[in-house]
Amino acid sequence: MKQITSCVLLIGNELLSGRTRESNLQYIAKHLNKKGVRVADARVLPDVHQTIADTVNVVRKKYDYVFTTGGIGPTHDDITAESIALAFGVPLELNETIASRIKSSTSIPASTLTNRLRMARVPQGAGLIENLTGGPQGFYLENVYVMAGIPSVLRAMLPTIEIATSTPVLSCSLEVLLGESHLAHELDLVQQTFQKVEIGSYPFSRDGEFGTSVVFRGTDTDLLIAAFEMTKQALLRLGSHPMSETFDWDIG
Repeated sequence: MKQITSCVLLIGNELLSGRTRESNLQYIAKHLNKKGVRVADARVLPDVHQTIADTVNVVRKKYDYVFTTGGIGPTHDDITAESIALAFGVPLELNETIASRIKSSTSIPASTLTNRLRMARVPQGAGLIENLTGGPQGFYLENVYVMAGIPSVLRAMLPTIEIATSTPVLSCSLEVLLGESHLAHELDLVQQTFQKVEIGSYPFSRDGEFGTSVVFRGTDTDLLIAAFEMTKQALLRLGSHPMSETFDWDIG
């Protein structure tokens, strides 16, 4: 079965400046893993129209899906909708469904209505992403899905998006009190043996001890387990053993 790929674009000067901690990518990747959609690329972009538009046009042709976060609020620097319209060469238009919802809200002061209505502008031809939180409205155009940067709003939007699915991406991992350099040769042999399994090693320091976390990812459970067991045998030859083992068959 063909691997479905995606790209995540995290939009906002506040991310690049370090003012705001990015907290959406992990959630998006885990959600997509369940659907068999691999996040093959992720980028952080500034609030610059042409940069966003140019990047969208590159990645929407390269990957099956593109998911963007941020920049769809009511302020002057929320320019994602404008940038997506620029990328597709279509005008922005006021969506009456969103506008009516905003106007009917009793919690919005009249003085802020004009700015709030900025959130009702979407590129011509765009469909809407369901959002029951009352926050910014997401939309999609072809294979590009535009969502809010606010984590709680994004987490309400993402599960409502209907996309093609494939075999879920699964993972398992182990931790060992050996440095990466001690494992490098053995892991290389495991990777050569199981080329359909993605194997990553990540160093850690915990309670004054140094070790390595080895993560196995793929779509075939039998291959994952075989690669996992081959690695455990290699650890025994090195005079060590896993201090922990984890099997995350549900979240990738």
